[in-house]
Amino acid sequence: MSVEFRQATLDNGLQIIGEVNEEAHTAATGFFVRTGSRDEQRPLMGVSHFLEHMMFKGTERRSADQVNRDFDRIGASYNASTSQEVTTYYAHVLPEYLPDAIDLLSDILRPSLRDADFDMEKNVILEEIGMYADKPFWVVYEQAMEDYFGENPLGFRILGTNDSVTDLSREKMGDYFRQRYSPDNMVVSLAGRLDFDACVGQIEQACGAWERTGAERSHGQVDAKPSARDLDDDSANMHYLLGLCPGPSAQDDRRYAAAVLSHVLGDAEGSRMYWELIDPGLADEAELSHHGFDQTGVFVFYASCDPKRAGQVGSVMSRILDRAGEGLKADEVERAKRKIAMSLTLSGERPAGRMQALGGQWLYLGKHQPLAEELDRLEAVEVADLVDLVDNYGFEPRTLVRLTPGRKRKKG
Repeated sequence: MSVEFRQATLDNGLQIIGEVNEEAHTAATGFFVRTGSRDEQRPLMGVSHFLEHMMFKGTERRSADQVNRDFDRIGASYNASTSQEVTTYYAHVLPEYLPDAIDLLSDILRPSLRDADFDMEKNVILEEIGMYADKPFWVVYEQAMEDYFGENPLGFRILGTNDSVTDLSREKMGDYFRQRYSPDNMVVSLAGRLDFDACVGQIEQACGAWERTGAERSHGQVDAKPSARDLDDDSANMHYLLGLCPGPSAQDDRRYAAAVLSHVLGDAEGSRMYWELIDPGLADEAELSHHGFDQTGVFVFYASCDPKRAGQVGSVMSRILDRAGEGLKADEVERAKRKIAMSLTLSGERPAGRMQALGGQWLYLGKHQPLAEELDRLEAVEVADLVDLVDNYGFEPRTLVRLTPGRKRKKG
């Protein structure tokens, strides 16, 4: 399969990247904005996610209904997402409809932000916050992020809080939009069967007049300290444990070893946590994952179990992390690498998967990494790399949050 990488930059700083694959049967494109909850001020917490919703509420050219109808008309698989650091708008289509997808995405990236739409969508966001407040995993995750990152905005809640969203004004959202949705703070990613030069020409016509703002990110300090917090919830019927500890950043080459180590210790199947916690029936869930952020990173470990086994599960989890570097074997490392390689390859076979990978690489690394190179970097990971990673990080210090049924539930 012959894949050609192309790259262009418009005069206003908008970067356009693409992998052209003439053998593909589809094409995908996405606008990646380097902005998320990490780039907010505390009073504006949740504005990035709220703004993502507003992008689909209409433009000067289209109403909200027209936006949805036009995406449906071309058979697009489309969506958007907001994380701590990136907001993405994307579409996966048949090649002949790629120009339509580019037209739609570039149009919605300059929304009307009408007062009536803003007020209506605010209620939707508040309902969403309430919905996630009923999900125990989300409760312990948000609390652990706040405790771990402290005043660093990486600990801000992506959805915001009831107070921050209620107090947010359309004018403040507009100010945030104008500063962060700058062409020099975006990347357009393309993948699949496409005419790259034609796409660049279309994007330049649609986006070339957008004004750059010189938007930057303040990374701030992360001063992780050991901590533990206990929550109770009368509506819960399980015990939940979630913890964070330092890990490699998105730019750190050790992220490959971190991914392998996470699979060895905490994959949903066949890992140490699986055999010591799930298989014997001590826990319903037990996982470990690595999250690489811009210039920092964390390992996240999580378990849920019967409240009566909370102490035992916590002890086993701690033991697995404390002894993470002991007895690592080549065969379990190889199994983990095969699982990750399979996942990367499956995603990479679809233009939508490559489009997402390309956009993320360019935002975090500023360069293109072909799938083959990523697989080679993964394959090069050895037991010694995992031991070195544990020696450097040691899964310490740990920020723990535990949630268990409240007193009323316990008495019942």
